[in-house]
Amino acid sequence: MMGKESDHKKRMGKEGKDVERGETSSNQEELEQPFIRRRKVVAHEDDGSGKELQNESIGMVLLSTGVAVCGSFQFGICVGYSAPTQSAIRKDLNLSLAEYSTFGSILSIGAVLGAITSGKIADFLGRKGAMRVSSVICIIAWLAIYFSQGALSLDTGRFLTGYGIAAFSYVVPVFIAEIAPKNLRGGLATLNQLFIVTGGSFAFIVGTIINWRALALIATVPCLILLLGVCLVPESPRWLAKVGRDKEFEVALQTLRGNNADISDEMTEIQEFIATVNSLPKASILDLFQSRNIRAVIIGVGLMVFQQFAGINGVQFYASETFKSAGVSSKIGTIAYACLQVPITLVGALLMDKTGRRVLVMVSAAGMFVGCMLAGTSFSLKGQGLLLDWVPIIAVSGVLIYVAFFSIGMGAGPWVIMSEIFPIDIKGVGGSLVVLVNWSGAWIVSYTYNFLMRWSSPGTYFLYSAVCLLTILFVAKVVPETKGKTLEEIQASLNPDRRQSI
Repeated sequence: MMGKESDHKKRMGKEGKDVERGETSSNQEELEQPFIRRRKVVAHEDDGSGKELQNESIGMVLLSTGVAVCGSFQFGICVGYSAPTQSAIRKDLNLSLAEYSTFGSILSIGAVLGAITSGKIADFLGRKGAMRVSSVICIIAWLAIYFSQGALSLDTGRFLTGYGIAAFSYVVPVFIAEIAPKNLRGGLATLNQLFIVTGGSFAFIVGTIINWRALALIATVPCLILLLGVCLVPESPRWLAKVGRDKEFEVALQTLRGNNADISDEMTEIQEFIATVNSLPKASILDLFQSRNIRAVIIGVGLMVFQQFAGINGVQFYASETFKSAGVSSKIGTIAYACLQVPITLVGALLMDKTGRRVLVMVSAAGMFVGCMLAGTSFSLKGQGLLLDWVPIIAVSGVLIYVAFFSIGMGAGPWVIMSEIFPIDIKGVGGSLVVLVNWSGAWIVSYTYNFLMRWSSPGTYFLYSAVCLLTILFVAKVVPETKGKTLEEIQASLNPDRRQSI
């Protein structure tokens, strides 16, 4: 009797109704759920387990992000390496100025090639696989530089570092965007820019203390950490879903969200979107210009064009010469420049998910406009012999304001938005195009900066200020807000007709 009674109770709904006899619960939705399903753990405030669950769910995301941004740190070291080592390398290897200039600029050529292939590699090998390949390439490159006895080995190593960091510049923000919860995605993605800046500052400071060969060896450390770290973190769940590795997709998502988290809704959302994407033909470069993708392309390419043609690489690469031209100590100006970037970029990371991407980028561009106007005004006053005592103060203030506001939004914002706006079927092709545009713009600006300054110092900065104004208009009219939205919701907002529902 006890067994029968127990069986009868198991058949009863939570309101005491016998489901087996046809009595239904008032909660009809409950009957439609699978018999076995993941339970969402809801903790009471007084038992403290809610905080523990939250910590568990975010821990693996933070670890995965930490591993990925080792690639960003490597990026910064590569870009900053040539500045403090110039005189020592030229002396030790007996290089002419032209030969060293080739060493400095060949990084961009490698980066352009890396930009073309980075998306395809990330799509074929996965996000972790692409980071592994980039790390190995960078390690080989640094060893080539370390053992260099002449220009050929030096340039080969520099070229390879350019290729490696171009791949990092694409795959790191994409990986972070694909693993992070929507409420943390912007802030975590901004860490990419923070670690680029930190890596550059590290190379500049350490390069003034140790010799260039030792710095090349130290530069391999972030890559070694990344190679070990990717063994400890899951692959991007969205990439796994895209390539049909469903079991691994579920395990990866559960690992990222915590063992006790209910991932059923997020799984369904991702799988539905991937199913829609996979029903489309395989993407090619021409697919970027189809009507359903063109808005994402305009946003991604437009943001990179405005980021670069606002002059950041010209100002950054030749900051010491700019300060010197304005009558300021280049050492003091450069140290102030380096010290300002890291904390301001950190502030930008904290604000990215609070203020939203659009607002932060527009405020950033507005501040850059003010900085350019001040710097241009200082050169104009100097040329006319007016307020000469104020010229150095205005010049330094203008450049530092420009750098500070770039670091707070325009530095990271375009990369965060780029990682969010492309649908996964064209993310590889679209990401490669955007990175290619970015590096091409970086080369054009850094190459033309000195020519423009020779033409007109105030005119150069007034030209950059005009680009900053156009950036504000472009973001206000074209760029959507992606804060607090899943990647699938962003696609639905960009292409309302592409899916019936999220």
